[in-house]
Amino acid sequence: MVRKWTPKPSLPPPVLEGGAWGWIYRNLFSSPMNTVLTLIGAALLIVTIPPFIRWAILDATWMGGSRAACDKVAHSGTVGACWVFIKVRIGLFLYGFYPDSERWRVNLTILVLSLGLLPILAPTFFANRRRQISIGVIGVGVAWALFSIPAAVFVLFFLFLPFGLAGVSFKGRWFSTLTGRFAGILLNGLLSLIFGLVVYLAIKTAGAGPLAAPAGILSFLLSLPLLFSKGFGALAWRWLFLFSIFPAFAFFMLIGGVLGLAHVETHYWGGLFLTLVVAGTGMATALPIGVFLALGRRSEMPVIRILCVAFIEFVRGVPLVSVLFMASVMFPLFLPEGMQFDKLLRALVGISFFYAAYMAEVLRGGLQAIPRGQYEAAQALGWSYWKMMWLIILPQTLRIVIPGLANNFLSLLKDTTLVAVIGLLDLLGIAKAAMADVEWLGFTKEAYIFAAVVFWMFCFGMSRYSIHLEKKYHARYR
Repeated sequence: MVRKWTPKPSLPPPVLEGGAWGWIYRNLFSSPMNTVLTLIGAALLIVTIPPFIRWAILDATWMGGSRAACDKVAHSGTVGACWVFIKVRIGLFLYGFYPDSERWRVNLTILVLSLGLLPILAPTFFANRRRQISIGVIGVGVAWALFSIPAAVFVLFFLFLPFGLAGVSFKGRWFSTLTGRFAGILLNGLLSLIFGLVVYLAIKTAGAGPLAAPAGILSFLLSLPLLFSKGFGALAWRWLFLFSIFPAFAFFMLIGGVLGLAHVETHYWGGLFLTLVVAGTGMATALPIGVFLALGRRSEMPVIRILCVAFIEFVRGVPLVSVLFMASVMFPLFLPEGMQFDKLLRALVGISFFYAAYMAEVLRGGLQAIPRGQYEAAQALGWSYWKMMWLIILPQTLRIVIPGLANNFLSLLKDTTLVAVIGLLDLLGIAKAAMADVEWLGFTKEAYIFAAVVFWMFCFGMSRYSIHLEKKYHARYR
């Protein structure tokens, strides 16, 4: 008699191999040494975390408007953090000594930057044009409600004009179709120059003299892509606006002196605002300079290669403090009499070139990782050097060096605290200045913890975004 075999149902995995208990066993108690380290770590957490939570949250003073609120709680026998100190000094921590009545200009600048960066940092999410239009409408409404109608008009122009310019191009038209290639380039350049001059004269005639020159230069630069390219997409135009229109807008908005805005000297800048200005400007300028330095170091032209190598090795051999000191103290001594540069500008230049040298080495490592066949394939197609680099080599290089660049960006953000050596008060410098106030003596821990939490939030966000980019652009070879 033949019996039919029936398999039994699968048994669940052992307790110590699957689920939460399995993870705990594998990661915390897989060996005697791991068990000892786990127990020591748990003991340290038990000893440190509960007292800190009790001091920072449970017994802390949150309500009040002066030191008396904290002193009253302390006299009752409760020893906790005095977050009233941060609450009272929050304006100083965020804006430094920027005038209270003019701080809306900082807020508007940050709003424009945030709205301009959102579609760039999250291109997949904002690939849908409806979402871009939605964020633009929200931005215009916020600018109108919080600031003024002119602010809303500028936000409308800044966010929606890239849609109108997308795909627009005059290449092949005008005089370039009737003349040779060289003559067409000259005539297109002449048209851009004439357009810039017209804008310059129009604004100067309108009475806004300080804005005339920047507006004319921007008009000249933005008209070049329309004449020489086959048409950019909306995302490319957003990049152009971010690196051309926004810096000019931020400069005049923050410095003032035009269109009825009060002039604010840079020595009044401070706090988190100054930290973001130094870090953002350094990141935006150090990376392009680093790209050219890396390409120059690998150049076949001896003079360019020697100059780039000398600059990179010299900068990497000195600390940032000495660079800032030279830029702030020694550099003015070499200028002609009567010529001066703003102290903040000197610090920005020093930080940008310092980190450009480090980024150049990171990028050089990425360039060396690109297979030689990629170069040969581009050369076989007859492509020029810059076309090969722009379309084939650099995109692959940047994808490879994302972790190294993110590490340099994080270091740059944290090294902004060194500007205190030349008299600029960033977030940490303002925290030290606030602690020197006789009314708030003794609240050192609160100031340092607040500064540390702010720095951690920005650094953690940048780190997570770099990990997202790594996963998104990770090369998968089969």
